[in-house]
Amino acid sequence: MTRLNIGLLAALLVAAALSVAAGKVWVPWDAWTAADPRSIIIVELRLPRTILALLVGAALGLSGAVMQGYLRNPLADPGLFGVSSGAALGAVLSLYFGYAAQAWLLPGFALAGAGATMALLALIAGRSGSLILFTLAGMILTSIAGSLTALAISLAPTPFVSSQIVTWLMGALTDRSWDDVTIALPLIVVGAAVLAMTARSLDALTLGEQAARSIGVDPARLQGLVIAGVALTVGAAVASAGVIGFVGLMVPHLVRPLAGNRPSAILLPSALGGALLLTLADCLVRLLPTVSELRLGIAMSMLGGPFFLYLLIAMRRRLA
Repeated sequence: MTRLNIGLLAALLVAAALSVAAGKVWVPWDAWTAADPRSIIIVELRLPRTILALLVGAALGLSGAVMQGYLRNPLADPGLFGVSSGAALGAVLSLYFGYAAQAWLLPGFALAGAGATMALLALIAGRSGSLILFTLAGMILTSIAGSLTALAISLAPTPFVSSQIVTWLMGALTDRSWDDVTIALPLIVVGAAVLAMTARSLDALTLGEQAARSIGVDPARLQGLVIAGVALTVGAAVASAGVIGFVGLMVPHLVRPLAGNRPSAILLPSALGGALLLTLADCLVRLLPTVSELRLGIAMSMLGGPFFLYLLIAMRRRLA
């Protein structure tokens, strides 16, 4: 386990260094000096983008691992709770009504959408801690938020606003600044700390819900921690980078054969693996020989779609 985490951390440092240097225009290492005008590219563009990729990837990877452990479903993804859709709806409303002119308003609306979804999820699911009711509530909220987002696109006051909404929903780290890092960092750190508190309870859930209750797991408290942690991490990720899917689905599957099947054992590797995957993917979209930069959300969907199909086929074979 320690070797895995150290290996992922070392790979993460290499990927971060590559992310700072890579792009349509490569910035050499000697440009880090303050006297070199190219240092502005590093400090104001590449560095905040790299840090944001690390934060968003870690948030999505960790939340995916927690969800799969909580729901005991290897196909669970952070988008299942409706938090991603709620945050996206909040950001879309800020664009629709023209409130996104200031840098902090769009993330603020996105976080408000995530918070509202979290409150509705807790209200609908209640304090019973029922996994079935919890999952169904998340699916309902995802559907409602998705339909309202589509309505906002179709009723956009101008084609420019519609284009803005669609572009933002694709997810990207383009043109991100230190302001975005300042918004995302504290929320993701607090959310990750909340999710880390669920580790022992998630291990107990592998014995079954009744057995977990018998050894002191409080389902209502665990549900509250999961909702709050996922809302903070995923809400902050969507607020700063748009909708980027499949990270929370893929990464836990990739690290599980190396870390073991115990839910608590894959939390830290999933966070490190998510950060690594998203940083490398962001480097790739910058290096592709395209006229305009490929949106990161599209790139992750192109990776995640076949991966999800592979999981379904493998699961069907095991059940056959």
